[in-house]
Amino acid sequence: MKLVCAQSDLSTNLSLVSRAVPSRPTHPVLANVLLQADAETNQVSLTAFDLSLGIRTSFHAEVIEGGAIALPAKLLVDITSRLPEGEVTLDDESALEAETATGEGLIVTLTPKSGHYQVRAMGAEEFPELPTIENIEPLQLTTAALIEGLRGSLFATSGDETKQVLTGVHLTVKQDTLEFAATDGHRLAVVESINESPLGDSTQLEVTVPARALRELQRMLAHNASDEAIALYLDQGQVVFSWQNQRLTSRTLDGQYPAYRQLIPRQFERQLTIERRQFISTLERIAVLADQKNNIVKVSINNAAQEITLSCEAQDVGSGRESMPAQISGEDIEIAFNIKYLMEGLKELPSSEIQMHLNQALTPVIFTPLGGLKMTYLAMPVQLRN
Repeated sequence: MKLVCAQSDLSTNLSLVSRAVPSRPTHPVLANVLLQADAETNQVSLTAFDLSLGIRTSFHAEVIEGGAIALPAKLLVDITSRLPEGEVTLDDESALEAETATGEGLIVTLTPKSGHYQVRAMGAEEFPELPTIENIEPLQLTTAALIEGLRGSLFATSGDETKQVLTGVHLTVKQDTLEFAATDGHRLAVVESINESPLGDSTQLEVTVPARALRELQRMLAHNASDEAIALYLDQGQVVFSWQNQRLTSRTLDGQYPAYRQLIPRQFERQLTIERRQFISTLERIAVLADQKNNIVKVSINNAAQEITLSCEAQDVGSGRESMPAQISGEDIEIAFNIKYLMEGLKELPSSEIQMHLNQALTPVIFTPLGGLKMTYLAMPVQLRN
């Protein structure tokens, strides 16, 4: 195998796929990236796989002689990221000689314009195949819809590995919509986006995908400047996202996802319309004090004055209080929230104005953007203690 490629292409693609390399591999070959070079298409593909998450990317290169080899991921990333810009040659022409002379396996040579590096490698045949989903028609999603859905849901997943099913985003494919839902037990985020390839019948598909895999997908999509549709293959046990020369595959999470739709109230006694950025800025100032105590912010709603007041009492430290205008319907009420949950959700609502829907001081509160993306953010209030 021998190829010549741009240092930037090699470094960028290695960085993307290496995120699927396990820190503590169960088998030595999993610490490697599989490099495959095709002389007919002049394409080089890189694959990393930890037996749960798999990432494959491809880029153009001058492939003089095709072949495949497994290369040590961390070492290769560290070397290539530090190489000067320009062409880099990779070849394993000396592999047979090295193996015969030393008995220590394959060696790949990297030759930038200013140096010469050799790294020990493993045979490609040892690298496990990425899973495939056969005989299933893919759903076609736009990059924009997928990015919107991920951005509006990933932040609400749980980081507690004992709540395994809550560490993922629940995807529901309906007739003409794709729904993203995430909850950690304290808040819930739901985003509905248009499904570009409606299902042929009335059935719907549901699957829960680990947040880790979807964060990597989000990172990969940030580099996708194309409007090309993304193919989504769904099956129990596996999910595959595929576009251009890139692919991400992930195991799905087992377990019954909570019936989250039942948590969202259908009717509300109170409704507020608030300017989102001003609300967030005010919360950020109050949070300086809330962080000193228990992260609790009190929200006082005043219909007569058409304003809300945010306040925090941090004993032995100080207190903060700030008011802002709001369009309010319904009676006055005082309600309290974990300020971090409140801010995280509001930052992901994609509109200049938001609506806040609520009933009583301890019932779920719903935040929605005014116009645009169909997103629902549910935050559970906390009890105020005098």
